[in-house]
Amino acid sequence: MKSVWKRGASATAMGLCAAMLAAGAAKADEKKFTVAIIMPSLDISYWQWVAYGAKTKAGELGMNTIELDSHNSPTEQMTNVKTAITKGANAIVIGPVSSTSTPPVLRFLKEQNIPIAFTGIGPQPGETDYTSSVTANNEESGKAEGKYVCELAKERGGDKVGMLSLPQDRENAQKYLRGAEAAFKDAGCDLVQIIQTKGLTVREAVDEANDLLTAHPDIKAIYGMYDEAGTGAAKVLQTRNLVGKIGVVTADGSPTTVKLLRDGVIQGLFLQEAGGQGIEATQQVFNALTGKPTTKEMPLTEPLVTAKDIDSPEAQAKLKRVYPPSAGQY
Repeated sequence: MKSVWKRGASATAMGLCAAMLAAGAAKADEKKFTVAIIMPSLDISYWQWVAYGAKTKAGELGMNTIELDSHNSPTEQMTNVKTAITKGANAIVIGPVSSTSTPPVLRFLKEQNIPIAFTGIGPQPGETDYTSSVTANNEESGKAEGKYVCELAKERGGDKVGMLSLPQDRENAQKYLRGAEAAFKDAGCDLVQIIQTKGLTVREAVDEANDLLTAHPDIKAIYGMYDEAGTGAAKVLQTRNLVGKIGVVTADGSPTTVKLLRDGVIQGLFLQEAGGQGIEATQQVFNALTGKPTTKEMPLTEPLVTAKDIDSPEAQAKLKRVYPPSAGQY
């Protein structure tokens, strides 16, 4: 009887051991990944919203996050990438400081075998060692915005337009400009001046819009390549009593420019999915980590919305992928 009891106990112990091993194996299969979210400047609302989208998606996928700010410094960006890997990041989602700053980042991550997805701004042309680049459909959006800006200028009795541009060391800005220039040529408008931002602030855009109107008082429309450009141009038109006399269109979208659109101070928004870009980029690196298919290039459309259709279901659905509810009203 005694020996039978021992054999039964041994069998039970072996069963428990096997169960524990199986549980351990299952846990190993369910490894919790960590994604580093590295933005060029978290002082800019656009990048805050990209990071929000990335963090939200990471949470849905069961991923841990590390959030880092490069403060518009290529050197700090490289340090952030290395810091992220040291802290255990399995993947990188990055809005780079500039496209030209990306080659050393890509070389380092290739050596580490770490997937990387770009968001908002893509890598330098010619680079291929990345998982995905989730940006706007910049050239087509630039062309569509250029066409609309030219229409507004002609409605106001002229053909001269000005541009408040993103830095042209970014591949997205180069594509926007290429599309806009093609549209102006086709539609018969004269792009009289391009002013590039350095800090993407409203205050800077106000100064630049004033400079633009002082140098070219005969322009009839302003092309804003980023949200703060539209806000800055609108402030200048309000100060100079030129609202409606000069058309303003801008890319991106925010609670501020949505209100300006509703109030008739600006005439059009080409909505860029800041949050959506973070969402899709995070999904792409997760796919790479889990052996699922990835998409190398993912250009998201930027539809035009005006005061007439801002409340349509389509525009409202798009807006909800631009900024989070906590940022303001849609």
